[in-house]
Amino acid sequence: MSERASQPAAASIAVIGAGIVGSCLVEHLARLGWDDLVLLDKGPLPDPGGSTGHASNFIFPTDHNREVAMLTLESQRQYEALGVQTTCGGVEVARTEARMEELRRRMTSARAWGIDAELLTPGEVAERIPFVNPDVILGGFWMSSVSVVDSVRAGTLMRERALSRGALTILDNTQVTGLEVEPWPSGRPRLRAVLTARGRIEVEHAVIACGVWSPLIAELAGASIPLTPAVHQMADLGPVDPLRATGNEIGYPIVRDMDAFMYERQKYQAMEVGSYAHRPILVRPEDIPPGEGAERSPTERPFTRDDFAPQLAQAREIMGELLRDAEIGYAINGLLSLTPDAHPVLGETAEVANLWSAAAVWIKEGPGAARILAEWITHGHPRLCDPHDSDVTRFQPHERTRRHVRARAREHFNKTYGIVHPREQWESCRDVHRSALHARTEALEAVYYEARGWERPQWYESNAALVERYGVAERPHEWDRRWWSPIIEAEHLHLREKVGVVDLGAFQIFDVTGPGALAYLEGMAANACDRPPGTSIYTPLLTPDGGFRADLTIQRLGTDRFRVVTGAFDGARDAAWFRKHLQEDGSVRFEDRSAAICALGVWGPGAEALLEKISGTTLSQTAFPYASVRDVALDGIPATMCRISYVGESGWEIYVEAALATRVWDAVREAGRAFGLRPVGAGVYGTTGRMEKGYALMGAELTSEYSPVEAGLARPRVKPAEFIGRAAYLKAREAGPAAMLRTLTMDDHADAPDLARFPTGGNEPLLGLDGERIVDAHGRESRVTSAGMGPSVGKYLLMAYLPPKLAAPGTRLQVLYMNEVFPVTVAGGTALFDPTGARMRS
Repeated sequence: MSERASQPAAASIAVIGAGIVGSCLVEHLARLGWDDLVLLDKGPLPDPGGSTGHASNFIFPTDHNREVAMLTLESQRQYEALGVQTTCGGVEVARTEARMEELRRRMTSARAWGIDAELLTPGEVAERIPFVNPDVILGGFWMSSVSVVDSVRAGTLMRERALSRGALTILDNTQVTGLEVEPWPSGRPRLRAVLTARGRIEVEHAVIACGVWSPLIAELAGASIPLTPAVHQMADLGPVDPLRATGNEIGYPIVRDMDAFMYERQKYQAMEVGSYAHRPILVRPEDIPPGEGAERSPTERPFTRDDFAPQLAQAREIMGELLRDAEIGYAINGLLSLTPDAHPVLGETAEVANLWSAAAVWIKEGPGAARILAEWITHGHPRLCDPHDSDVTRFQPHERTRRHVRARAREHFNKTYGIVHPREQWESCRDVHRSALHARTEALEAVYYEARGWERPQWYESNAALVERYGVAERPHEWDRRWWSPIIEAEHLHLREKVGVVDLGAFQIFDVTGPGALAYLEGMAANACDRPPGTSIYTPLLTPDGGFRADLTIQRLGTDRFRVVTGAFDGARDAAWFRKHLQEDGSVRFEDRSAAICALGVWGPGAEALLEKISGTTLSQTAFPYASVRDVALDGIPATMCRISYVGESGWEIYVEAALATRVWDAVREAGRAFGLRPVGAGVYGTTGRMEKGYALMGAELTSEYSPVEAGLARPRVKPAEFIGRAAYLKAREAGPAAMLRTLTMDDHADAPDLARFPTGGNEPLLGLDGERIVDAHGRESRVTSAGMGPSVGKYLLMAYLPPKLAAPGTRLQVLYMNEVFPVTVAGGTALFDPTGARMRS
């Protein structure tokens, strides 16, 4: 029976799309007090024809990414509470030694998130799943909590709950034809109404939860949701008598044959085989036929047998006798959503205020993602977990283009079950943004890593001779040295001894000007911005709940002129946050100058003398104190210099018009010959240098789940001016930290170099000496947030939050890496290198 009702003229929130996410979202919103909701879908309920209806609906909870793991675990909790989840267990099997190494890494992630798991021998896999052929595998990774869910039933139950609260109107078979927006004085338009074939609904907010159709709906308002529909092949093999005999939909554990890029799960009397091994088959959203014209549902495309042929052979190989004679029955090219970086796209769109995205969410993440969106809309930021990796505003404009989305989706489709290193670089869509210094760094044999489209030198092959000079050792394990070079550590030691120049051209630079600029920034930043012109201010921006939303520097260039400098990875998110809160009276102008201004850094014991040589100006601490900003001519070129350091050495960030940047670089290089100047990459700037100083990184140590009090960044006093998150920040200061950010050292590298391992900073769990997970009073696990060598202190360093009772220097703990434990020691909350900061102020 249709749940259709008459269309209201107005609603507080319209949710467009009644798949698993949209249906769960209306219940979460209703639970949080919203009582005037409308849910729309162009298809019929209970299954309107999206990906929810044909998805395989199983959940493997372990993921290396914490955010995805938290969404998955929360979704399993909700499915269980709804009574639509069957726990069956599951195993990921390995056919190669490389995959067994990956399974050991997955054991580490499972332990980090508190997921029950174990490694199995081939024989043990066959004991649990008797039809698996043990002769073609080397082992398996078992999770007892793998489950199968009825997502269509779950959506129905969530809609019914919202209806029972009197909070919801449901409109199925209702096509959205437009989104009405209105101009706003700040320059960012706001959503005003949803238009359907049945009329107009005036709304406060609208959420696009349309799966593969989401980009088309966003375009109606001039917004973007960067995803592409892509084919995932699914075929039922059977009927098979042993499966029929169970009398259940799922009577055996699910198998993920990871090296073959496929899975096998019982579906009543058949074995469903799903494939990620075929060629990437991408579909344009506008080419998906309407429901009445499709062979089945709109997202079930005709099956292409040739693409599936290799998978059929591999499925019969691993399943042995079970599938030897089984024929393909029901089979589809099912559509799912892929994004440029394989993460969901959640949150308020960058282009249109009050228009939200809830897209590219898989069944295993659906209810959790719905909870996040409901909290985000209601409280101003999610409370379940930090959405840093899923925030739709993370994408730079070029990343939202169809060309970029499709290229990256093609690249990562076959990595769905792949072995992906945390430092691995993209191959497609490179060289989008080049620093104005690129020609110079390229001539010096820079090895470039991408940062949201910007090509940043990670290290320089021209510095290879420094490795022998400083005696830097190679890492013994191939995985640990992948996407790494000993040149990084050699560059680090050279900068500490002499002087280095760093290309900072990927910095994101925003100028904030106008008569209201000071008041605006004071309302955004946790630290005081009312400082004299010529001053720089390091400050977090907080969420309404007092966690980290951004981490950046603000330079006061004049009475009504400020410059905001943030990192490449967070530039788009930070710009969206600033624009979201712009004054409506037009008293503030926000301008992105990232392409117009180029930055470079000069640091090291010789930095002051070098720059004095080309500036003709005294640059002593007395004349140019730490954290001050000055306009200086460098070799006759106008530049702005800021005395600040992220690497723990005396020196400056230098800002110059992009067209003149190479002239400043050349002048620095020429004058630097007398001081032993070398180019230094982001491997030093972003990892080894900052970690020796204990400096935190946004998205790693600094997330919305931790406060400045816990990160060790609370100032002695809180400024009197009101700012976002102030009340929560005051409360956190009064309560004291439930966890404390600490640097730890790996303890066995010097004594047993051949046994040394180098965790990547990929969320490896910290354990007590009894081997138990460490969890703070708020239920947050202690895990490695960053990792890297400290060449100047001779130790491999880890950063992690620890409960106060375990945060004292000298506390002995363990870190789990590749399913092995290694001893670590808490070094403290202060810098291991130059703890007083004397070098930066020398």
